[in-house]
Amino acid sequence: MKPMQKQILLKNRPKGTPTHNDFEVVDVPIAQPETGEVLIKTVYISVDPYLRGRMNDAKSYIPPFQLNEVLTSGVVGQVVESKSSLFEKGDVVLGALGWQEYSIASEKSVRKIDHSIAPASTYLSVLGMTGLTAYFGLLDIGKPQAGETVVVSGAAGAVGSIVGQIAKIKGAHVVGIAGSDEKVKFLLDELGFDKAINYKTQNVKEALKEACPNGIDVYFENVGGEISDAVFPLLNNFARIPVCGAISSYNNEQLDVGPRVQGYLIKTSSLMQGFTIGNYASRYSEGVKDLATWLQEGKLKYEETITEGFDQTIDAFLALFEGANIGKSLVKVSNIEK
Repeated sequence: MKPMQKQILLKNRPKGTPTHNDFEVVDVPIAQPETGEVLIKTVYISVDPYLRGRMNDAKSYIPPFQLNEVLTSGVVGQVVESKSSLFEKGDVVLGALGWQEYSIASEKSVRKIDHSIAPASTYLSVLGMTGLTAYFGLLDIGKPQAGETVVVSGAAGAVGSIVGQIAKIKGAHVVGIAGSDEKVKFLLDELGFDKAINYKTQNVKEALKEACPNGIDVYFENVGGEISDAVFPLLNNFARIPVCGAISSYNNEQLDVGPRVQGYLIKTSSLMQGFTIGNYASRYSEGVKDLATWLQEGKLKYEETITEGFDQTIDAFLALFEGANIGKSLVKVSNIEK
């Protein structure tokens, strides 16, 4: 009898906020690698808000998940069997792999990582897609200058927490918006933000006026909705708005409708630009080099919310929409064997 493993499938396309009923956990045999392939034991699974969009059957920048097929995201794993000349048993690798305990991968679809330089989990957080998203979105589109004011929504999340710190490295006045007193304290005391606002207990419009007496030069958009509506009236001339996400509307069943932004952009000659990290694929090494340097110099800190156990993967994903995580949300499935 072949050894078995668990994997998570998309059972239904969610209507509104996903629930456990939209997923199915199944037991399947562990496959064996063929020539040019490796068998990988999952160590960490990345759970990310953007995955919600892939659960809809709609055209986007990345194809939707198919029903009754395994979900995928960023995964760090360890090679347990290799039929590739590029990898050996024990290598720790990174790739877009399934929500399952073991994966078969082509040698060209994963890359080896050095977890002696930084913990393996960081290749899914500060040195991975979220760190690179913060790096390129802020520096390439936001272009913060010393003395300018940078506002970050979703500031205690995986991307926002890195954005604010990079803005501080560049000499900006940084204001974060988050959803709890714990997160506000984290932004101020741990990450060195200048000001932080709890949007659940404060009047965001009034709090922003107080926190940004010189207006707003860069707004890093992670949330959308009413929080963004409070930002636009405070934009300075030639403000820049990198649009990374809009998590407030990801589970809406109707189109998100609010104040129109065009007038604010015209009056202030502001730039508002959406982006995905895939736009910068040719420059990843540049971003990783700078992020790693700042990390080693102590200029950059990171936080990870790590949930233990493969069986908790769905819960960890659903918790994203409750704002439960600080920093990057990961699921730890197994340990790295020496």
